[in-house]
Amino acid sequence: MYIAFVMDYTVDKKNKYIVVTTTATKLNTANAPDLKSEFVLLTNEGHKNMILDMSSCEYCDSSGLSSILVANRLCEQLEGKFILTGLQPEVESLIKISLLDTILEIKENVDEAIDYMENEVE
Repeated sequence: MYIAFVMDYTVDKKNKYIVVTTTATKLNTANAPDLKSEFVLLTNEGHKNMILDMSSCEYCDSSGLSSILVANRLCEQLEGKFILTGLQPEVESLIKISLLDTILEIKENVDEAIDYMENEVE
């Protein structure tokens, strides 16, 4: 029996932070639980500063939003920083409609987020 496990994200661990990049065009009930689990594992390992690059993601549902909020909460609990970046128009609109732009740290692109992490966090 062969079971294929396809990840819809990548994880790049740096000194001060981690960059998680979505590789799927949708963040929904099919893949959001895996991403949420990854955030839990990363914070359990002590990683408190994360960047979530969603530049490949064109659609996000409530499950996707939930995984983003979990990551934000986990980083806050560790007194770290969570940054969301690379928002495509539909995803950005959903985040604004949900008023999540008032609680999430959002940067235009990964370079801005990395610059922030390199200069502002421990």
